Amino acid sequence: MRRVNSETELESSYRDASSEAERAFKSGELYIEKLILKPRHIEIQVLGDEHGHLIHLGERECSIQRRHQKVIEECPSPLLALHPEMRDRMGAAAVLAARSAAYTNAGTVEFLVDAACNFYFLEMNTRLQVEHPVTELVTGIDLVHWQIRLAAGERLTLKQEDIHWNGAALECRIYAEDPDNQFFPSPGRITHMERPTGPGIRLDSGVYPGWTVPIDYDPLLSKLAVWADHREGAIARMRRALAEYSIAGIKTNLSFFRDVLTDAAFRSGHLHTGFIDEYFERRTGNPEVEGELEQIAVVIAAFHSASKLNSVEPAVHSVSKWKTLGRVEQLR
Repeated sequence: MRRVNSETELESSYRDASSEAERAFKSGELYIEKLILKPRHIEIQVLGDEHGHLIHLGERECSIQRRHQKVIEECPSPLLALHPEMRDRMGAAAVLAARSAAYTNAGTVEFLVDAACNFYFLEMNTRLQVEHPVTELVTGIDLVHWQIRLAAGERLTLKQEDIHWNGAALECRIYAEDPDNQFFPSPGRITHMERPTGPGIRLDSGVYPGWTVPIDYDPLLSKLAVWADHREGAIARMRRALAEYSIAGIKTNLSFFRDVLTDAAFRSGHLHTGFIDEYFERRTGNPEVEGELEQIAVVIAAFHSASKLNSVEPAVHSVSKWKTLGRVEQLR
């Protein structure tokens, strides 16, 4: 892809992109599309059966991305919460796109939204998305369950008027990566892990202490999702869950999420696909933040050193079984 800012750049950009495409794909054909500055990435979940019935389940905001890969998703979108008529228009467009392709089962139609609230079709993912839990938490609909039933040829008994959105949900994708080193992967052995639990917390994970994160695949460790009756409550619950979540032996992006959820721009819902780059620019250029982080590091180092000097036996981290079992039971 090439960004063209003026007519004088068009010829050279076209030539370079065509040459690159020819080498990579044996075809130098190109297409031109409108550049949207600081777009929001909003997608619509659809469900369709083999009998012509197709509905949408609302939107997910997926604007917080690094390297064009989503890392925080939420439902509903803070933008569409202010403009609910957009949900109807985007939902209708998504259903129309899926119907025109005679699509069945679960799918996601993705859009980019500009500053004037115009939305543009990006692509359709003909599968269940990583971020589907936030839609399940807000709608109360089990997408995997329906995916299996629709694949078996059953009729979709849900109607569009049956779909309601209750509360707000957030999801953080927990990766084995170093946020301070351009999110570079951090493979290795997990030596210790503490998982968050409690009402409104959903953790989809397949890793455990002793497991080795490989270098060959995407280093996704888990999906941490939360639900609350409003966005502010969901952010507070996610912050609590992230504070309880610890993974030792490798680097993760847990600390990054803890910081982002306190960021004023994020909390106010001013999101776009370049958010993370701007976030790091703000932090790098703020001497007060750097000084505060340095002081915190000194205090932690001093406390750790004093703990070693004053302890006769190695400290053993204990977890309250009452608290753990109580939270598990509340999830049933």
